[in-house]
Amino acid sequence: MNAPADILEAARAAHAGNRWAEARDGFLRARAAGPLSADDMAALADAAWWEGAIEESLSAYEEAYRLYVHGDDPRPRPAAMLAMDIAFSWFLRGEEAMGSGWMARAQRLLADEPSCVEHGYLASMAIDAAIAEGAFDTAIDLAREIQSQAARFGDETLLTFAMVSEGIAMIRKGDVGEGLAVLDEAMLPVVAGRLRPAYAGNIYCQLMSICTDLADLRRAQQWTDATTRWCQGFSNAVMFIGICRVHRAQLLQVRGRWSDAEVEIQRVCEELAAMNVVAVGLARYELGEVRRLRGDLAGAAEAYADAHRHGRDPQPGLALLWLAQGQHDAALEALLAAESSATDRLAKTRIWEAMVEVALAVGDLATARRASDELQAAGATYASSGLAAAAALARGIVELAEGDAAAAVVSLQSARQRWQDLDAPYRVAHARRHLARAHDALGNEHTAGLEREAAAAALAGLGVAESDPAAAPPPAPELPGGLTRREAEVLALVARGLTNRDVAAALVLSEKTVARHLANIYTKLGVSSRTAAAAVAHDHGLAPRPPA
Repeated sequence: MNAPADILEAARAAHAGNRWAEARDGFLRARAAGPLSADDMAALADAAWWEGAIEESLSAYEEAYRLYVHGDDPRPRPAAMLAMDIAFSWFLRGEEAMGSGWMARAQRLLADEPSCVEHGYLASMAIDAAIAEGAFDTAIDLAREIQSQAARFGDETLLTFAMVSEGIAMIRKGDVGEGLAVLDEAMLPVVAGRLRPAYAGNIYCQLMSICTDLADLRRAQQWTDATTRWCQGFSNAVMFIGICRVHRAQLLQVRGRWSDAEVEIQRVCEELAAMNVVAVGLARYELGEVRRLRGDLAGAAEAYADAHRHGRDPQPGLALLWLAQGQHDAALEALLAAESSATDRLAKTRIWEAMVEVALAVGDLATARRASDELQAAGATYASSGLAAAAALARGIVELAEGDAAAAVVSLQSARQRWQDLDAPYRVAHARRHLARAHDALGNEHTAGLEREAAAAALAGLGVAESDPAAAPPPAPELPGGLTRREAEVLALVARGLTNRDVAAALVLSEKTVARHLANIYTKLGVSSRTAAAAVAHDHGLAPRPPA
């Protein structure tokens, strides 16, 4: 018995109108009354996928594939397209072997077919692999070749998809202006709604991802909002709504709205657990970041481990967690390993940002300077607001460690202002804490106090307990001779018998800076030797007295 025509027509109309629940229900009712055609079975699978019923979707996709291949009228080209869709679903679930098997089926089906647009879709799968390997020129050449194929066959979806791939490869290569221009042009038919929905959703996700990787927070927010509006045009879009939540959580984390970020992350992990292991891994990493910043180190470790199990590299967040736990050497080793294995220079920017602080914690000033210089160069190449802010902060931290507090103040003030403009309160507070140290080193104690108080207030507002491992330990309530906090810290170490070199290593300063502090100490205390200065330190409780 055949499926009722009226039910089928209604289901097809609902599918064409992106009313997935209605389409799914209609096709299931029609299927209960009689067998569906290959096209209708594929439409049922599509509707179930949009609804998030992934097991039902895969089962229906495979049935449609069998009908295309083994039916009364075999149709290898639509069967190959379906095989690619099935492969993509398996890849997203982290099932590489299943995905590769279905890709092989698509290749076999098209091997004897004359030149057709399906060959272009099959070739497009290789672009992501080339980008992941850092072979950007190869990816660009392949994307342009596919655009020519798509134009020849009049397929706007494939043409646009290849243009987006070309633009992203250009950006990652470092040709940011040209790449963004290609993306802007490519998005015109996407925004106009002229592309097949699943490919349009994929393109929206790629735009959100590249803007996040660039640390271009304003563009990332714009495309996240645009994708959210696009999703609202469908009765449901579980996959793309979930990916939107991931990127929204990233932006909420930067803006200090950590509770809201956690809500989005938890929903992603629930909604996409069976559909997209990559998105869940990224969400778990972001959860680790939120917990680490809040001071929940045990919870952060759990989230990073879960991200790793889902295929997301937990660096550099895990290294920063180890830094907070005092595992400095392990943190630096992990970052150096992550840097050497990354093929994408843009991905290394976050590694370099973390490496500056970790390297200084182990006293490796040369590595910190190299990471800062790399970040400066990347900031100049990719020209994004977030990278510029991160580069300014890294530069200031290194300048301070090198003993150039005056230069550090300029860099850190720039970082503070840039992060303020981007509405990133935690990062503003982080810049302020280092800025307070720079003013301490210059003897600007009042200004240092203002920066330190502002940082503490911001962190309290975020629910973070104030603990600045880079800040000087609190001095005695009354400092002799009008010493600054930094001078008191230097004096305490000198009184313990440390040489200038030892003091410089302990405080991550240059020997020149230590000598300058010591000269100021002698002047303020009215003494002329280390022994006399140490005696003052002992008298005022800045250092324990040596045993008799």
